[in-house]
Amino acid sequence: MSEALLQSVGEQIADLQAHFVRHERFRQLDEVFRLLKHRRQADIRAGRSRELRGIAVIGASGSGKTTAVDRLLRNASKDGDTGDHWEIISLRVPSPATVKFVGQTILRGLGYPVNGRREAWYVWNLVRHHLRERQTLFLHLDEAQDLAARGTERERQSVVNLLKSLMQDPDWPVCLILSGTGELADILNFDPQLGRRFQPIRFDPVNEISDLGKVRDLLSAYVAKTSLSADDGIGTNEFAARLVHAAANEFGLIIEITIVAIEVAFLRQGASLTVADFAGAFRRRTGCIDGLNPFVAQNFRRIDPRELLADEGRIA
Repeated sequence: MSEALLQSVGEQIADLQAHFVRHERFRQLDEVFRLLKHRRQADIRAGRSRELRGIAVIGASGSGKTTAVDRLLRNASKDGDTGDHWEIISLRVPSPATVKFVGQTILRGLGYPVNGRREAWYVWNLVRHHLRERQTLFLHLDEAQDLAARGTERERQSVVNLLKSLMQDPDWPVCLILSGTGELADILNFDPQLGRRFQPIRFDPVNEISDLGKVRDLLSAYVAKTSLSADDGIGTNEFAARLVHAAANEFGLIIEITIVAIEVAFLRQGASLTVADFAGAFRRRTGCIDGLNPFVAQNFRRIDPRELLADEGRIA
């Protein structure tokens, strides 16, 4: 392939990947976030300090939750962050997710590296101080299920107490946004006092029956952003069901596979997007044989779409 073709395809795919779909769960997340922000700002103007609430965004890998939170916070940061004031801090929970290491990671996110020899209590005192100095309103922790992935019950309680303390700080309480997989619910349910402080927003799996119309509309919207036409074969409910299964019923993976299929069509310089392009996209993602490709196999529901390099001998 020529360098010119590769450059052209790369640029077009980058534009598609930058496109964000405002779906129902994002609209709910955006509304809850803005309500919390306006409440907090009203309290600050009035000189009030009260216990705050948080948001727990829960969904499987590939559900689109991280993309949704990133878009939400990126849009909000455009208006709120000025100079030394950082209204929103967004971080990924480190590994290992010890109390001390999490505190050090937050400090680095606040622009204040700390000596690794400091005790955990000292690190968290600095965290509270710098959240106040930065006038931070929201702290987002991604992969938050890792906060309790290891350690004893006592260590888990220490994590829970620290999260509560940030929202209850009498001088400068902070709203928490926790995003993660289903195990995040275990942390919230571990302590009822913590759980009641969070509003959960769940990124549920795409339903292979009731959501097929939305999947077809989504597919049409992405095709419309390209120079391609849609082959008749990808406009049916059967194809939509195959796409949902190939994406393990996850919204974000549906978009990801669709974009890869468009890339396959661009690279072959085709005029339309076909079922074969989706088969090629899945083959590229998983390295599977055609007999275990949901866009090729007749009995596609027996296929585990998350398995890499699958062959017939590994299927019962």
